[in-house]
Amino acid sequence: MTYSQQISGHTYEFGGLVEVMAKATPLRSGDELAGCAATSDAERAAAAWVLADLPLSIFLDEVVVPYETDDVTRLIIDSHDRKAYAALSHLTVGGLRDWLLDTSSKPDSAEHMAAVAPGLTPEMVAAVSKIMGNQDLIAVAAATTVSAAFRTSIGVPGTLATRLQPNHPTDDPRGIAAAMLDGLLMGCGDAVIGINPATDSPEHTCDLLHLLDDIRQRFQIPMQSCVLSHVTTTMELIERGAPVDLVFQSIAGTEDANTSFGVTLPMLAEANEAGRALGRGTIGDNVMYLETGQGSALSAGAHLGVDGRPVDQQTLETRAYAVARALDPLLVNTVVGFIGPEYLYDGKQIIRAGLEDHFCGKLMGLPMGIDVCYTNHAEADQDDMDVV
Repeated sequence: MTYSQQISGHTYEFGGLVEVMAKATPLRSGDELAGCAATSDAERAAAAWVLADLPLSIFLDEVVVPYETDDVTRLIIDSHDRKAYAALSHLTVGGLRDWLLDTSSKPDSAEHMAAVAPGLTPEMVAAVSKIMGNQDLIAVAAATTVSAAFRTSIGVPGTLATRLQPNHPTDDPRGIAAAMLDGLLMGCGDAVIGINPATDSPEHTCDLLHLLDDIRQRFQIPMQSCVLSHVTTTMELIERGAPVDLVFQSIAGTEDANTSFGVTLPMLAEANEAGRALGRGTIGDNVMYLETGQGSALSAGAHLGVDGRPVDQQTLETRAYAVARALDPLLVNTVVGFIGPEYLYDGKQIIRAGLEDHFCGKLMGLPMGIDVCYTNHAEADQDDMDVV
């Protein structure tokens, strides 16, 4: 199906849902790199106008990535909760925006948001975010409560949880312990104490897991820890009896992108079950720690959708949240500034992407976090990160 919209006497035409979604997206360098961004502000406004008038039902009738060749699309369609969707089924994308803003102003907003979350597909959520301003995204996300727990709770209203990252270039235990102490004294680490290991060696990962667990038990710290190795390494260590709290993995919004990470949906489900079976949580059993980020599918050349059209990076990012939702994780973290200016050029684009991801993740029922960071070659600075 083609769509068109006239602005100031000029008619803009769009060759399908994928193109409408892409060209309605606020400007970002990754979409320009992929060749799917609007070429002018007027074209972007026209696409947003078309998108606002589309019924939500179109996202159940048309997919952006083929059902037959993509297991993320199959997960989205096959697991859709029609009962939860019924309350919103009569709305357009613009109508959903109005409903979200109206609902966010009510005292019981969190209950309403939670009730409809299973009925919203990633594409519906991505679409409505594209026609919302930054203030809208903040207001709705703030009115949405999503909590998860292991040894501490994440997502409790009025509470900001942070990750403590005591990395060391050689995984030296003394350096890691010193960094842990420094962070704990600053009140950090209630979300997770997570180490990025210098290598993905099972032996080194196991040593780090024992180090973290020894410190936790010695000082009776109510915390959960994680060594951010590949999920297959963690699964191997679970079988060996290593003290694994959380299972980490980077995920994306297409089957091909996940394949580039060396993971499949069944593999993730198996890892989730293995982590839960350990029973190490004291107040909850959410064991998955997942990382996402706009541009990951494009960087893997796995961003093409229906008819070979490039899908915009924000829609693909939101599709990754469907993968996460199926795993009922403790924490999902979008690394918006980490991937670089090729995908998010400057502070404005990083801030916008962070707000989109936080909004979309929470609206889909995820305990959503943001990695406040930027690469040195991006047009951004610490003031931009303070805004995030």
